[in-house]
Amino acid sequence: MELRKDPITRSWVITGDDLFEAPEHSTECLFCNSASRPGHVVASLSNSSGSWSARSIVHPHPLYHIEGDPSRRGDGLYDRMGSVGAHEVIVENPRHDGHFWNATDKEIELFLRLAAQRIQDLKRDCRFKYISVFKNYGEAAGQEFAHPTSELTATIFVPRRVLYELRAAREFYESKERCVFCDILSQEERQGIRILESRGDYVAFCPYAPRVPYETWILPRGHESSFERAGASRVGTLADLAALLRRTLLRIRTVADAFHLVLHTSPNSQHPSATLGYWKTLDEDYHWHIEILPIIQAKARSYTFKEIYYSPVTSETAVLRLRQASV
Repeated sequence: MELRKDPITRSWVITGDDLFEAPEHSTECLFCNSASRPGHVVASLSNSSGSWSARSIVHPHPLYHIEGDPSRRGDGLYDRMGSVGAHEVIVENPRHDGHFWNATDKEIELFLRLAAQRIQDLKRDCRFKYISVFKNYGEAAGQEFAHPTSELTATIFVPRRVLYELRAAREFYESKERCVFCDILSQEERQGIRILESRGDYVAFCPYAPRVPYETWILPRGHESSFERAGASRVGTLADLAALLRRTLLRIRTVADAFHLVLHTSPNSQHPSATLGYWKTLDEDYHWHIEILPIIQAKARSYTFKEIYYSPVTSETAVLRLRQASV
């Protein structure tokens, strides 16, 4: 496996002749009992009874590897480098049916706290520029395991979508000395027409310009660029976020059988690259958040048309339908 950079879009693509063959179907779940082969557990959190509730393991077939050097090199006008990084599976629940919408708020809270701890730990490795936490649920989303899991990757580059957000947030801050995400949330709460639900210090809403039908974001009201700082801290609680995430996914499940969920947090400020000076106002201009993108099977047109997103459902209509969903 190696990383290659598209010179037009400037996005990195991981590629290689993947000769991995899927194992024969087995009724035994890799995660239900031991949750991993011996030695593969990276971190674990236990519940009040002492049993593990969420744990992170090395992915059985990782796209990125901790060992080695990226050996970034040129190939004419192209750039390429080794797939150095980390790739983990976060087992959300020891129960095979313990998906977020079937789990308790405490179980989800422990998952969120573990994700925060893993991001913090991986950011101590100055090679890694960005840590992604995401969940693909449903066949259409490319779900890999039947057991409730999310994934975490540490990469030596910042994903393009996040890079766009970082640049836009910095430009807005330079112009107005305010966080664009805070301004968006303030306007949405003032207008109320796209707010799905509020829970404590967290708000779920459908964005003004959705990329897909029923796209939903969850933001904290308090300004914070780093999820892991808030998530790993013992000050405050993730209980409200856990409850809001569970209820939001219950609503999403009434309109879609599959979805992508992505946590957007700040890049690694410990990376030695001089280019990180670009994010000198990062703590003031960026705002961590969760994005949920449902996959609607029946659609009249493609979601994208020449790089322009198309959503056949407005955010205002989406919110009305999701509010009516039984949770």
